[in-house]
Amino acid sequence: MNATTSIVAKAAPYLAAGRRMRRTPYTSRVEALGCRVFSVYNHMLLPEVFRGDDADYHHLKTHVQIWDVGCERQVELAGPDAAKLVQLMTCRDLSRMSEGQCRYVPLVDEAGGMINDPIALKLAADRFWLSIADSDVLLWAKGLAVGLNLDVRCSEPAVWPMAIQGPKAGELAELVFGNETRSIGFFRFKRIGWRGHELLVARSGWSKQGGFEVYVDDWDLGGALWDECMDKGRPLDVGPGAPHNTERIEGGLLSYGNDFTNANNPFELGLDKYIDLDKPVDFIGRTALEAIRANGIGRRMMGLFIDARELPACDAAWPVFRGVEAAGELSSCAVSPLFGQGIGYAMLARGCWDAGTAVRVRAPDGRSLSATVAQLPFCKP
Repeated sequence: MNATTSIVAKAAPYLAAGRRMRRTPYTSRVEALGCRVFSVYNHMLLPEVFRGDDADYHHLKTHVQIWDVGCERQVELAGPDAAKLVQLMTCRDLSRMSEGQCRYVPLVDEAGGMINDPIALKLAADRFWLSIADSDVLLWAKGLAVGLNLDVRCSEPAVWPMAIQGPKAGELAELVFGNETRSIGFFRFKRIGWRGHELLVARSGWSKQGGFEVYVDDWDLGGALWDECMDKGRPLDVGPGAPHNTERIEGGLLSYGNDFTNANNPFELGLDKYIDLDKPVDFIGRTALEAIRANGIGRRMMGLFIDARELPACDAAWPVFRGVEAAGELSSCAVSPLFGQGIGYAMLARGCWDAGTAVRVRAPDGRSLSATVAQLPFCKP
């Protein structure tokens, strides 16, 4: 996901509304609450800005927000070969994954390229959800299932996640769902009853502020749950929000489609701990990743501290130079209140991976900005 930083401040073309940009059970609520910017994610509307970029950032890091993340589509794999298929799709060993657990699972193709980086939820021994980033994973899963003649059903269930994020998220979740939420461990989920309906509640979310994601599988209940969260959260200064570009860069969260694509492999992204080549794991792309590990990578995702107090939206790659030589491309950036300067992600060539290395970034407004390389995630000041 990615919050669009600078669109609010300048005139921009409008996207024409249509059924191809699907709504969620919460869309009417966020419209009524003054959402100023939408994006499109998995062919669905994703709210991005409410109060303004800075105000949304500080509210998220201080209070609690309700997010419409219905665009986090689920790819359901169900049937006798469900566990086999999900393992074939990811380079991470899932053999010890238990029911009720969530895991970050890079999905790779036959060349080791990233297909997506979803969260896998194990609902049962023969049933999984992949809560996906912005790419068409369902088509990939269906193709594999048919081509390999697997006994598994691949579908997109009618599920629309809603997130509760921020330092006060635990308090609000308990007000809405009861104290059972206290016992949900990080990257775990439980089924909790609400108004006579069982909802899957996970301790997860696309921020570093902590919180929960509620997997709503009844359209009509979605609006009612949103309203109850807003009503019971008033003493906590609850408000609408969305995944925030600045906060996620500060926290080291990469965005599929912004920071990496199918042209990148997980080694380039620093995801080594999720690549289980030293275990007897059978997955598509294993041979390719073994060769990449043996030969080494020529580029790597790094952080940048950028000498700037104002940055335009990064809607295209910005060239990065070391001296006069091209060194790579910057993919995301923001001015960080936490660090008091610009920060960003850049895919850099070998030789530019040491923290403190001086580079320059060419911004689209013509500025040549001084920057220094940093390890990821950024160390807090």
